[in-house]
Amino acid sequence: MTDSASLDQASQPLRMRNFYLARQPVLDRNQALYGYELLFRGSAQGAAGIDPSATGSGLSASASVIHHASQLGLPRAIGDATAFLNVDKEVLMSDMFAFLPRERTVLEIVRSVEPDDAVIRRMTELASHGFRFAAEASAHGASLARLLPVIDFVKMDLRELPVVTLLSLAPRLRTTGKRLVAEKVETHNEYRTCLDIGFDYFQGYYFAKPTVMTGRKLSPSQTTVLDLMNLVTSEADNTEIEKVVKREVTLGLNLLRLVNTPAVGATRRIESISQALILLGRRQLQRWLQILLYAEPGVRGHSQSPLLMLATTRARLMELLAQRLRPGQRNVADVAFTVGMMSLMDTLFCIPMQDIVEQIPVIDEVRHALLVRKGFFGELLRLAESIEQMDDANDAVMPALHELSLDGDDLAELEVSAFEWSDKVVRYAI
Repeated sequence: MTDSASLDQASQPLRMRNFYLARQPVLDRNQALYGYELLFRGSAQGAAGIDPSATGSGLSASASVIHHASQLGLPRAIGDATAFLNVDKEVLMSDMFAFLPRERTVLEIVRSVEPDDAVIRRMTELASHGFRFAAEASAHGASLARLLPVIDFVKMDLRELPVVTLLSLAPRLRTTGKRLVAEKVETHNEYRTCLDIGFDYFQGYYFAKPTVMTGRKLSPSQTTVLDLMNLVTSEADNTEIEKVVKREVTLGLNLLRLVNTPAVGATRRIESISQALILLGRRQLQRWLQILLYAEPGVRGHSQSPLLMLATTRARLMELLAQRLRPGQRNVADVAFTVGMMSLMDTLFCIPMQDIVEQIPVIDEVRHALLVRKGFFGELLRLAESIEQMDDANDAVMPALHELSLDGDDLAELEVSAFEWSDKVVRYAI
Protein backbone atom coordinates (compact mmCIF):
# COMPACT_ATOMS: atom_id res chain seq x y z
CA MET A 1 0.00 0.00 0.00
CA THR A 2 2.87 2.38 0.75
CA ASP A 3 4.29 2.07 -2.77
CA SER A 4 0.97 2.82 -4.41
CA ALA A 5 0.51 5.86 -2.19
CA SER A 6 3.56 7.76 -3.49
CA LEU A 7 2.35 11.10 -4.83
CA ASP A 8 3.71 13.44 -7.45
CA GLN A 9 3.34 16.60 -5.36
CA ALA A 10 5.38 18.66 -7.78
CA SER A 11 2.70 18.36 -10.46
CA GLN A 12 -0.05 19.58 -8.10
CA PRO A 13 1.24 22.29 -5.75
CA LEU A 14 -0.75 22.31 -2.52
CA ARG A 15 -1.66 25.58 -0.86
CA MET A 16 -1.97 24.52 2.76
CA ARG A 17 0.26 22.98 5.31
CA ASN A 18 -0.98 19.79 6.88
CA PHE A 19 -4.56 20.82 7.51
CA TYR A 20 -7.69 18.87 6.83
CA LEU A 21 -11.30 19.97 7.03
CA ALA A 22 -14.08 18.72 9.29
CA ARG A 23 -17.59 19.66 8.22
CA GLN A 24 -20.62 18.76 10.32
CA PRO A 25 -24.17 19.48 9.15
CA VAL A 26 -26.61 21.69 11.02
CA LEU A 27 -30.18 20.59 10.29
CA ASP A 28 -33.50 22.37 10.78
CA ARG A 29 -36.63 21.00 12.46
CA ASN A 30 -37.57 19.15 9.26
CA GLN A 31 -34.07 17.60 9.13
CA ALA A 32 -33.26 19.61 6.01
CA LEU A 33 -29.76 21.06 5.68
CA TYR A 34 -29.35 24.57 7.09
CA GLY A 35 -25.59 24.90 7.40
CA TYR A 36 -22.25 23.39 8.37
CA GLU A 37 -19.89 23.94 11.24
CA LEU A 38 -16.39 24.02 9.76
CA LEU A 39 -13.22 23.11 11.60
CA PHE A 40 -9.75 22.91 10.11
CA ARG A 41 -7.42 20.57 11.88
CA GLY A 42 -3.79 19.63 11.73
CA SER A 43 -1.28 17.47 13.53
CA ALA A 44 0.67 20.55 14.53
CA GLN A 45 -2.25 21.66 16.70
CA GLY A 46 -3.40 18.36 18.11
CA ALA A 47 -6.93 17.04 17.75
CA ALA A 48 -8.80 20.25 17.12
CA GLY A 49 -7.99 23.11 14.78
CA ILE A 50 -9.22 25.64 17.32
CA ASP A 51 -7.52 26.04 20.65
CA PRO A 52 -9.58 28.46 22.74
CA SER A 53 -6.57 29.24 24.91
CA ALA A 54 -4.26 30.01 21.99
CA THR A 55 -2.44 33.30 22.51
CA GLY A 56 0.82 34.91 21.57
CA SER A 57 2.38 36.22 18.40
CA GLY A 58 1.25 35.34 14.89
CA LEU A 59 -2.09 33.94 13.86
CA SER A 60 -4.26 32.46 16.58
CA ALA A 61 -5.73 29.03 16.05
CA SER A 62 -9.09 30.36 14.89
CA ALA A 63 -7.34 32.87 12.64
CA SER A 64 -5.70 29.90 10.96
CA VAL A 65 -9.15 28.47 10.30
CA ILE A 66 -10.28 31.69 8.61
CA HIS A 67 -7.06 31.90 6.63
CA HIS A 68 -7.27 28.37 5.31
CA ALA A 69 -10.98 28.72 4.59
CA SER A 70 -10.01 31.69 2.42
CA GLN A 71 -7.45 29.63 0.53
CA LEU A 72 -9.89 26.79 -0.11
CA GLY A 73 -12.75 29.05 -1.06
CA LEU A 74 -15.54 28.93 1.49
CA PRO A 75 -18.37 28.72 -1.08
CA ARG A 76 -16.79 25.52 -2.45
CA ALA A 77 -16.92 23.95 0.99
CA ILE A 78 -20.49 24.89 1.94
CA GLY A 79 -22.38 25.36 -1.34
CA ASP A 80 -25.37 27.60 -0.63
CA ALA A 81 -25.63 26.55 3.03
CA THR A 82 -24.68 28.67 6.06
CA ALA A 83 -21.16 28.40 7.53
CA PHE A 84 -20.58 28.36 11.29
CA LEU A 85 -16.98 29.41 12.00
CA ASN A 86 -15.38 29.61 15.45
CA VAL A 87 -13.64 32.91 16.26
CA ASP A 88 -11.61 34.04 19.23
CA LYS A 89 -10.97 37.62 20.31
CA GLU A 90 -7.87 38.06 18.16
CA VAL A 91 -9.81 37.15 15.03
CA LEU A 92 -12.88 39.14 16.09
CA MET A 93 -10.85 42.32 16.43
CA SER A 94 -9.01 41.77 13.13
CA ASP A 95 -9.92 42.70 9.55
CA MET A 96 -9.89 39.24 8.00
CA PHE A 97 -13.60 38.94 7.26
CA ALA A 98 -13.67 40.68 3.88
CA PHE A 99 -13.72 37.51 1.77
CA LEU A 100 -16.48 35.74 3.73
CA PRO A 101 -20.03 35.62 2.32
CA ARG A 102 -21.45 37.60 5.24
CA GLU A 103 -25.08 36.75 4.56
CA ARG A 104 -24.20 33.06 4.94
CA THR A 105 -21.66 33.25 7.77
CA VAL A 106 -22.30 32.79 11.48
CA LEU A 107 -19.32 33.60 13.70
CA GLU A 108 -19.23 31.44 16.83
CA ILE A 109 -17.72 33.22 19.82
CA VAL A 110 -15.50 30.70 21.62
CA ARG A 111 -15.62 30.41 25.40
CA SER A 112 -12.26 32.08 25.98
CA VAL A 113 -13.64 35.43 24.77
CA GLU A 114 -14.44 37.82 27.61
CA PRO A 115 -17.41 39.93 26.41
CA ASP A 116 -16.03 43.31 27.47
CA ASP A 117 -17.09 46.66 25.99
CA ALA A 118 -14.59 46.44 23.12
CA VAL A 119 -15.84 42.99 22.11
CA ILE A 120 -19.48 44.06 22.20
CA ARG A 121 -18.70 47.16 20.10
CA ARG A 122 -16.85 45.06 17.53
CA MET A 123 -19.67 42.52 17.30
CA THR A 124 -22.20 45.33 16.87
CA GLU A 125 -20.10 46.80 14.08
CA LEU A 126 -19.79 43.47 12.25
CA ALA A 127 -23.50 42.82 12.71
CA SER A 128 -24.22 46.11 10.94
CA HIS A 129 -22.36 44.67 7.93
CA GLY A 130 -24.55 41.57 7.87
CA PHE A 131 -22.63 39.06 10.00
CA ARG A 132 -24.48 36.96 12.56
CA PHE A 133 -23.15 35.51 15.79
CA ALA A 134 -23.56 32.40 17.92
CA ALA A 135 -22.46 31.67 21.49
CA GLU A 136 -22.62 28.62 23.70
CA ALA A 137 -24.78 28.27 26.79
CA SER A 138 -22.30 26.78 29.25
CA ALA A 139 -23.20 25.11 32.50
CA HIS A 140 -20.48 27.17 34.20
CA GLY A 141 -20.25 30.36 32.13
CA ALA A 142 -21.87 33.72 32.96
CA SER A 143 -20.91 35.46 29.72
CA LEU A 144 -24.04 34.55 27.77
CA ALA A 145 -26.20 37.24 29.37
CA ARG A 146 -23.82 39.96 28.17
CA LEU A 147 -23.69 38.49 24.67
CA LEU A 148 -27.44 37.91 24.23
CA PRO A 149 -28.27 41.37 22.77
CA VAL A 150 -25.74 40.89 19.91
CA ILE A 151 -26.05 37.19 19.05
CA ASP A 152 -28.58 35.35 16.91
CA PHE A 153 -27.93 31.71 17.87
CA VAL A 154 -27.45 29.97 21.21
CA LYS A 155 -25.80 26.54 21.07
CA MET A 156 -26.28 23.94 23.79
CA ASP A 157 -24.05 20.87 24.14
CA LEU A 158 -26.10 17.79 25.04
CA ARG A 159 -23.01 16.07 26.37
CA GLU A 160 -22.49 18.88 28.87
CA LEU A 161 -25.98 20.07 29.85
CA PRO A 162 -28.38 17.61 31.49
CA VAL A 163 -31.94 17.37 30.19
CA VAL A 164 -33.32 19.09 33.30
CA THR A 165 -31.15 22.13 32.49
CA LEU A 166 -32.29 22.12 28.87
CA LEU A 167 -35.92 21.98 30.00
CA SER A 168 -35.53 25.11 32.11
CA LEU A 169 -33.05 27.07 30.00
CA ALA A 170 -34.41 26.58 26.47
CA PRO A 171 -37.87 28.13 27.06
CA ARG A 172 -36.30 31.18 28.74
CA LEU A 173 -33.92 31.70 25.83
CA ARG A 174 -36.71 31.30 23.30
CA THR A 175 -38.47 34.31 24.83
CA THR A 176 -35.44 36.40 23.80
CA GLY A 177 -36.03 35.53 20.14
CA LYS A 178 -32.76 33.63 19.76
CA ARG A 179 -32.45 30.53 17.57
CA LEU A 180 -31.51 27.47 19.60
CA VAL A 181 -29.01 24.91 18.30
CA ALA A 182 -28.64 21.51 19.96
CA GLU A 183 -25.06 20.24 19.66
CA LYS A 184 -23.79 16.65 19.80
CA VAL A 185 -27.17 15.08 19.17
CA GLU A 186 -26.19 11.43 18.95
CA THR A 187 -29.47 9.50 18.99
CA HIS A 188 -32.91 9.80 17.47
CA ASN A 189 -34.41 9.95 20.97
CA GLU A 190 -32.22 12.95 21.80
CA TYR A 191 -33.36 14.61 18.59
CA ARG A 192 -37.04 14.01 19.48
CA THR A 193 -36.49 15.38 23.00
CA CYS A 194 -34.84 18.55 21.69
CA LEU A 195 -37.56 18.90 19.07
CA ASP A 196 -40.22 18.77 21.80
CA ILE A 197 -38.30 21.28 23.94
CA GLY A 198 -38.33 23.72 21.02
CA PHE A 199 -34.84 23.71 19.50
CA ASP A 200 -34.62 25.21 16.01
CA TYR A 201 -31.49 23.46 14.71
CA PHE A 202 -29.67 20.20 15.42
CA GLN A 203 -26.03 19.28 15.04
CA GLY A 204 -24.60 15.78 15.34
CA TYR A 205 -24.74 12.48 13.52
CA TYR A 206 -27.92 11.09 15.06
CA PHE A 207 -29.40 10.89 11.53
CA ALA A 208 -26.51 8.73 10.31
CA LYS A 209 -26.66 6.11 13.05
CA PRO A 210 -28.71 3.05 12.13
CA THR A 211 -31.91 2.48 14.05
CA VAL A 212 -32.79 -1.20 13.63
CA MET A 213 -36.53 -1.58 13.11
CA THR A 214 -38.52 -4.67 12.24
CA GLY A 215 -41.11 -4.71 9.51
CA ARG A 216 -39.58 -1.84 7.53
CA LYS A 217 -40.66 -1.98 3.88
CA LEU A 218 -38.82 -0.41 0.97
CA SER A 219 -40.67 2.22 -1.05
CA PRO A 220 -41.69 1.19 -4.59
CA SER A 221 -39.00 3.43 -6.07
CA GLN A 222 -36.29 1.91 -3.83
CA THR A 223 -37.39 -1.59 -4.81
CA THR A 224 -37.18 -0.61 -8.47
CA VAL A 225 -33.70 0.86 -8.00
CA LEU A 226 -32.49 -2.35 -6.36
CA ASP A 227 -33.99 -4.37 -9.23
CA LEU A 228 -32.14 -2.14 -11.70
CA MET A 229 -28.87 -2.52 -9.81
CA ASN A 230 -29.20 -6.28 -10.11
CA LEU A 231 -29.90 -5.95 -13.86
CA VAL A 232 -26.81 -3.79 -14.30
CA THR A 233 -24.53 -6.18 -12.43
CA SER A 234 -25.95 -9.17 -14.35
CA GLU A 235 -25.13 -7.53 -17.72
CA ALA A 236 -28.78 -7.23 -18.85
CA ASP A 237 -29.56 -5.50 -22.18
CA ASN A 238 -30.18 -1.74 -22.19
CA THR A 239 -33.67 -2.35 -23.60
CA GLU A 240 -34.58 -4.44 -20.55
CA ILE A 241 -33.19 -1.78 -18.19
CA GLU A 242 -35.04 0.94 -20.11
CA LYS A 243 -38.36 -0.87 -19.69
CA VAL A 244 -37.91 -1.01 -15.92
CA VAL A 245 -36.98 2.68 -15.71
CA LYS A 246 -39.99 3.72 -17.77
CA ARG A 247 -42.36 1.81 -15.49
CA GLU A 248 -41.39 4.15 -12.63
CA VAL A 249 -42.07 7.68 -13.90
CA THR A 250 -40.40 9.47 -10.98
CA LEU A 251 -37.30 7.32 -11.33
CA GLY A 252 -37.04 8.13 -15.03
CA LEU A 253 -37.35 11.87 -14.37
CA ASN A 254 -34.71 11.74 -11.65
CA LEU A 255 -32.36 9.79 -13.92
CA LEU A 256 -32.73 12.44 -16.65
CA ARG A 257 -32.01 15.19 -14.12
CA LEU A 258 -28.93 13.33 -12.94
CA VAL A 259 -27.40 12.92 -16.38
CA ASN A 260 -28.00 16.59 -17.14
CA THR A 261 -26.40 17.88 -13.95
CA PRO A 262 -23.02 19.68 -14.05
CA ALA A 263 -21.61 16.80 -12.00
CA VAL A 264 -21.90 14.56 -15.08
CA GLY A 265 -20.70 17.14 -17.58
CA ALA A 266 -22.76 16.12 -20.60
CA THR A 267 -21.93 18.30 -23.62
CA ARG A 268 -25.56 18.33 -24.82
CA ARG A 269 -28.89 17.97 -23.08
CA ILE A 270 -30.10 14.37 -22.77
CA GLU A 271 -33.83 14.06 -23.45
CA SER A 272 -34.56 10.32 -23.39
CA ILE A 273 -33.95 7.34 -21.11
CA SER A 274 -32.22 5.42 -23.91
CA GLN A 275 -29.83 8.34 -24.51
CA ALA A 276 -29.14 8.53 -20.77
CA LEU A 277 -28.28 4.84 -20.55
CA ILE A 278 -25.89 5.10 -23.51
CA LEU A 279 -24.24 8.25 -22.17
CA LEU A 280 -23.74 6.90 -18.68
CA GLY A 281 -22.55 3.38 -19.43
CA ARG A 282 -22.86 0.61 -16.87
CA ARG A 283 -20.28 1.97 -14.43
CA GLN A 284 -21.90 5.38 -14.12
CA LEU A 285 -25.43 3.97 -14.22
CA GLN A 286 -24.68 1.83 -11.19
CA ARG A 287 -23.31 4.91 -9.42
CA TRP A 288 -26.40 7.00 -10.08
CA LEU A 289 -28.68 4.17 -9.02
CA GLN A 290 -26.83 4.01 -5.70
CA ILE A 291 -27.42 7.75 -5.29
CA LEU A 292 -31.09 7.48 -6.21
CA LEU A 293 -31.61 4.97 -3.39
CA TYR A 294 -31.18 7.86 -0.96
CA ALA A 295 -33.34 10.33 -2.90
CA GLU A 296 -36.80 11.16 -1.64
CA PRO A 297 -39.31 11.32 -4.53
CA GLY A 298 -40.69 14.80 -5.06
CA VAL A 299 -38.08 16.45 -2.83
CA ARG A 300 -35.21 18.40 -4.35
CA GLY A 301 -32.12 20.28 -3.26
CA HIS A 302 -31.03 20.66 0.36
CA SER A 303 -34.48 19.65 1.63
CA GLN A 304 -33.43 16.12 0.75
CA SER A 305 -32.54 13.66 3.49
CA PRO A 306 -29.18 14.62 5.03
CA LEU A 307 -28.16 11.01 4.39
CA LEU A 308 -28.04 11.80 0.66
CA MET A 309 -25.52 14.62 1.14
CA LEU A 310 -23.47 12.59 3.61
CA ALA A 311 -23.43 9.45 1.45
CA THR A 312 -22.48 11.24 -1.78
CA THR A 313 -19.77 13.28 -0.05
CA ARG A 314 -18.33 10.21 1.68
CA ALA A 315 -18.42 8.12 -1.49
CA ARG A 316 -16.82 10.83 -3.64
CA LEU A 317 -14.06 11.47 -1.09
CA MET A 318 -13.26 7.75 -0.94
CA GLU A 319 -13.21 7.60 -4.74
CA LEU A 320 -10.80 10.56 -4.94
CA LEU A 321 -8.57 9.07 -2.26
CA ALA A 322 -8.47 5.76 -4.14
CA GLN A 323 -7.58 7.57 -7.37
CA ARG A 324 -4.73 9.34 -5.60
CA LEU A 325 -3.45 6.21 -3.88
CA ARG A 326 -3.96 3.76 -6.76
CA PRO A 327 -3.54 5.90 -9.89
CA GLY A 328 -4.64 4.32 -13.14
CA GLN A 329 -6.77 1.66 -11.43
CA ARG A 330 -10.27 2.89 -12.24
CA ASN A 331 -11.96 -0.18 -10.86
CA VAL A 332 -10.43 0.46 -7.43
CA ALA A 333 -11.88 3.97 -7.39
CA ASP A 334 -15.29 2.61 -8.45
CA VAL A 335 -15.25 0.09 -5.61
CA ALA A 336 -14.28 2.82 -3.13
CA PHE A 337 -17.28 4.90 -4.27
CA THR A 338 -19.59 1.90 -3.86
CA VAL A 339 -18.29 1.20 -0.34
CA GLY A 340 -18.94 4.83 0.61
CA MET A 341 -22.52 4.72 -0.70
CA MET A 342 -23.30 1.34 0.84
CA SER A 343 -21.85 2.26 4.23
CA LEU A 344 -25.01 4.19 5.12
CA MET A 345 -27.55 1.76 3.72
CA ASP A 346 -28.11 0.20 7.15
CA THR A 347 -29.37 3.61 8.27
CA LEU A 348 -31.32 4.15 5.06
CA PHE A 349 -33.15 0.83 5.25
CA CYS A 350 -33.10 0.45 9.06
CA ILE A 351 -31.67 -3.07 8.84
CA PRO A 352 -28.30 -4.47 9.96
CA MET A 353 -25.38 -4.21 7.52
CA GLN A 354 -24.94 -8.00 7.73
CA ASP A 355 -28.39 -8.41 6.14
CA ILE A 356 -27.61 -5.86 3.44
CA VAL A 357 -24.42 -7.55 2.24
CA GLU A 358 -26.30 -10.84 2.10
CA GLN A 359 -29.08 -9.36 -0.05
CA ILE A 360 -26.89 -7.25 -2.37
CA PRO A 361 -24.09 -9.25 -4.03
CA VAL A 362 -20.71 -7.66 -3.21
CA ILE A 363 -17.12 -8.82 -3.47
CA ASP A 364 -15.30 -9.98 -0.34
CA GLU A 365 -13.26 -6.77 -0.08
CA VAL A 366 -16.44 -4.69 0.02
CA ARG A 367 -18.06 -7.00 2.56
CA HIS A 368 -14.95 -6.85 4.76
CA ALA A 369 -14.86 -3.05 4.56
CA LEU A 370 -18.54 -2.63 5.42
CA LEU A 371 -18.68 -5.13 8.25
CA VAL A 372 -15.34 -4.75 10.05
CA ARG A 373 -13.68 -1.67 8.45
CA LYS A 374 -10.65 -3.73 7.39
CA GLY A 375 -8.55 -3.81 4.23
CA PHE A 376 -7.76 -0.95 1.86
CA PHE A 377 -11.41 0.09 1.44
CA GLY A 378 -12.05 -0.35 5.14
CA GLU A 379 -9.20 2.05 5.92
CA LEU A 380 -10.64 4.62 3.52
CA LEU A 381 -14.04 4.25 5.16
CA ARG A 382 -12.62 4.63 8.67
CA LEU A 383 -10.84 7.80 7.56
CA ALA A 384 -14.00 9.30 6.06
CA GLU A 385 -16.04 8.47 9.18
CA SER A 386 -13.39 9.92 11.50
CA ILE A 387 -13.43 13.23 9.64
CA GLU A 388 -17.21 13.47 9.80
CA GLN A 389 -17.43 12.89 13.55
CA MET A 390 -15.31 15.91 14.57
CA ASP A 391 -14.60 14.14 17.86
CA ASP A 392 -12.02 16.23 19.68
CA ALA A 393 -11.46 13.62 22.36
CA ASN A 394 -10.70 10.73 20.02
CA ASP A 395 -9.23 12.04 16.82
CA ALA A 396 -8.37 9.06 14.61
CA VAL A 397 -7.76 11.02 11.41
CA MET A 398 -4.01 11.49 11.63
CA PRO A 399 -3.29 7.81 12.41
CA ALA A 400 -5.57 6.83 9.50
CA LEU A 401 -3.74 9.24 7.20
CA HIS A 402 -0.44 7.73 8.29
CA GLU A 403 -1.71 4.24 7.48
CA LEU A 404 -2.57 5.42 3.96
CA SER A 405 0.68 7.43 3.53
CA LEU A 406 -1.24 10.69 3.14
CA ASP A 407 -1.07 14.01 4.94
CA GLY A 408 -3.48 16.85 5.64
CA ASP A 409 -2.40 18.75 2.54
CA ASP A 410 -3.62 15.95 0.29
CA LEU A 411 -6.80 15.43 2.24
CA ALA A 412 -8.01 19.04 2.45
CA GLU A 413 -8.01 19.55 -1.31
CA LEU A 414 -9.75 16.22 -1.95
CA GLU A 415 -12.36 16.97 0.72
CA VAL A 416 -13.38 20.26 -0.82
CA SER A 417 -13.59 18.64 -4.26
CA ALA A 418 -15.88 16.00 -2.74
CA PHE A 419 -18.03 18.65 -1.04
CA GLU A 420 -18.37 20.57 -4.29
CA TRP A 421 -19.30 17.48 -6.34
CA SER A 422 -21.85 16.31 -3.78
CA ASP A 423 -23.42 19.77 -3.60
CA LYS A 424 -23.90 19.79 -7.37
CA VAL A 425 -25.51 16.35 -7.33
CA VAL A 426 -27.95 17.24 -4.56
CA ARG A 427 -28.71 20.77 -5.74
CA TYR A 428 -29.20 20.13 -9.44
CA ALA A 429 -30.00 16.52 -9.93
CA ILE A 430 -32.55 15.18 -7.53
